[in-house]
Amino acid sequence: MRKPKKLSREELAPFVVELPAANPFTRPAVFAATDRSGDGSPAPVSRGEELNWEPLFGNAHPVEVEVGFGKGLFLVSAGTAHPEVNYFGVEIVRKYQLYAANRVARRKLTNVKTCCADAKRVLTNHVPPGSVRTVHVFFPDPWWKTRHKKRLLFTDEFAAGVLRVLQPGGVLHFVTDVQDYFEMVTGLLAAVPAFRELPPPTESAPQHDMDYLTNFERKFRKEGRPIYRSRYERADSEARG
Repeated sequence: MRKPKKLSREELAPFVVELPAANPFTRPAVFAATDRSGDGSPAPVSRGEELNWEPLFGNAHPVEVEVGFGKGLFLVSAGTAHPEVNYFGVEIVRKYQLYAANRVARRKLTNVKTCCADAKRVLTNHVPPGSVRTVHVFFPDPWWKTRHKKRLLFTDEFAAGVLRVLQPGGVLHFVTDVQDYFEMVTGLLAAVPAFRELPPPTESAPQHDMDYLTNFERKFRKEGRPIYRSRYERADSEARG
């Protein structure tokens, strides 16, 4: 099967958000959003540090964030199934961001935006506090080797960032195939009083070959590997800045 042709930068622009650069000596990029004049060109939203969801998506629908979206299967599936929800994906690898953005753009999913950045920085500096309904984290790399610890996603800092952006009653949805990593993360979250554990989501039989959270889930389930799932609710009522 021939691979789909990559879309142009202009065609991808409505689905790609360029966050302000972390380096103080570089000029911050302008946030991109769909220009509602109809030509599909990027429109400036803000040069400030904080994202503004309503002008970014062009509506006031609830926002869900996926951290580490890889090739974008969840963003495509969820964005298609739930046009009443806005999805903001954060991926640290540029080639995966652009791959996913191509998939989203071909389907014209205006309720999905992607960015390439460190999720910890995004949650701490750019997402407004108390503005997100759900944070999804699916199959993050456990980075067991000591020299790779700095790449580990789930840390106290990351948990604090998630808690910061979730609205009261908002949910953290975490899935992994690594039992040790699952136990480490659930242990970390159990020590945070503002996170309340919820019943895990059920693992239903897939209805077709795209009916998985991610490509990793499809691979692991076909191999018969166990999948560990958890959900945590932000139980406190005060927003954190």
